[in-house]
Parts: sequence; C-alpha cells; structure tokens
Amino acid sequence: MPSIDLRLLRYFIAVAEEGHLTRAAQRIGIQQPPLSQQIRALEKELGVSLFNRLPRGMELTASGHALLADAQAILAQMEATIAGVRRIAHGERGRLALGFTESAALQPFIPAVIRAFRLVAPDVALTVEESNTTELVEALRQKRLEVAFIRSPVGNAEGLKTETMLVEKMILALPATHALARKKRKSVALHALAEEKFILNRRPSGPGLYDTIIAACRVAGFSPQIEQEARKNLSTLSLVAAGLGISIIPASMRHVALAEVVYLDISEAPELRAPLYLAYLDAPLSGAAQRMIEEARKCSREIRTQT
Repeated sequence: MPSIDLRLLRYFIAVAEEGHLTRAAQRIGIQQPPLSQQIRALEKELGVSLFNRLPRGMELTASGHALLADAQAILAQMEATIAGVRRIAHGERGRLALGFTESAALQPFIPAVIRAFRLVAPDVALTVEESNTTELVEALRQKRLEVAFIRSPVGNAEGLKTETMLVEKMILALPATHALARKKRKSVALHALAEEKFILNRRPSGPGLYDTIIAACRVAGFSPQIEQEARKNLSTLSLVAAGLGISIIPASMRHVALAEVVYLDISEAPELRAPLYLAYLDAPLSGAAQRMIEEARKCSREIRTQT
C-alpha cells in the first residue's frame, strides 16, 4: 500500500481547486515547475493519472475526482486533530482531577478559582475530590489528582511543589448555650479558654491546623483539654452543637450556619492562622493543570492586592 505525503495531498487539492498550475503555485507559495513535479510524483505513487493536461489548465480525471473528496476529508480531519491536540496542550481541552480539603471547600477562594478556570477552559472535564490533607497528598503521589488545595504543609515534600495561596485567621466555635455565647461578646482571649474542653480534627487528617492550635494554646499558657477528635470539620461542628465542647476552626467555616453554634473571634493569638496551600506534582503537568495553577496564582495575587 503506498504511503502518501500529506504535503502532496495539499498540492493536489490546490491544483484541483484552482484548475491551473500557475494559480495553484501562487496560492501555496512555490514555483510552478516544482509543483508540476510534485503532482507527477503523486500520480506515479498512486499509479493513476489525476489530471488531463489542457492548453489552458488542468482538468481532473475520474480518478482525480475520486481522490479530491477523500483528500479534502483527510486534511480536514488532520487539521482538526492537530487543533485538538494543541488545545489539550494549552489547557483548553482534556481532563483535570482537582482535590481540596473540607475546610478549603468553604473558603470563597476555591469557587473563585474554579469560576476563573471555567472561563478560560470551559471544555475541560473537571472532576473534584474532597478529602483530608494526608489523603490528598497521597492521591497526588499516585497521580489520581494533579492539583490539590490543602491546609497543611507537606511533611515529605519530595516529588511535590506547594505554594501558599492565602492565610486566614482562626476563630472559636462554641455551643449557643455556652456562657461566653450568652454574653453576646464578639471576641475572647485565647488564655480564657484554658479550662474548656476542646473538640479538634484528628491530627492525621490535618496535622498543620492541629499543631497550630496546640502550639498557640501553649503560648497562651495552657495545654488544651481535648475531649473529642473528629475526622472532619463538619463533624467537629456537630459535636460543638451537641454541647460536648468548643473548637478552633478556620474563619471561612463561619459559612456553616448552625443555630446551636456561635462563632467568636480570638484575640491575643497571632499564631492562630490557617494557611491554604496549592500542591501539585513536581513533574510535567497537563495543560489543564497548568491553567488551573495559573488561575489560582492570579486569584491569590488579587487577594494580596486587596488586603
């Protein structure tokens, strides 16, 4: 079976559509003699005559007519394929698996990034996974995810890159029946919580925030009495609502409106900060992943500009 150079098909189509060698040569930007040689080479390759040579032009033979429709379809398909491949490389098509922690999902930054990504890459199939930091990092290492928003710095950062997107304060969540809630105050000093029972997320689920809370309490002069540990922030808030204790959570968790839970600011505790990191593999990334990272950086810069 002959192997035909696509360039010869382009030359053939130009001559067939123009019906004239000189005009076809001008159209594709080569001299007439080389074009005539290329057409003869194509006819030799196929073993058929494609044109009748006339005194004032070129006329397709029956074989030429048969080839023209297929050649046009082949080149159109090839151009569509090339365009599609380039769109994938540029992050305009393809697939992207994105992960984020539960608390990060409630941070307005995340939907802002996703909206910005959707504007520049509407044809990318986006899948999302919500989990804790430890599991998201493992999913990145296993290449089940390409990009993840996490709350803790990566302990073993080999093979991964992380960037700080934003840092938000942490606040107090306490039962609506608690004495501090009934006083209608807006904030409380951290050291005033020394005798309280704390409900925290389990350390394996979010070691960064857990360690931050423990360290801030020690700076305030006490070690927190941990009554319960939950796997997720929403579970933590449910236990707070049940009156089992208080908790310290990222400020964006205020968006969880529970009638039985009151949120207060915490004063005199500058250490209580909840960073949000962008994590991804330190390896060649898909165009879609690169687009997501670019949009996250833009949103992060906008936040820093506003503050």
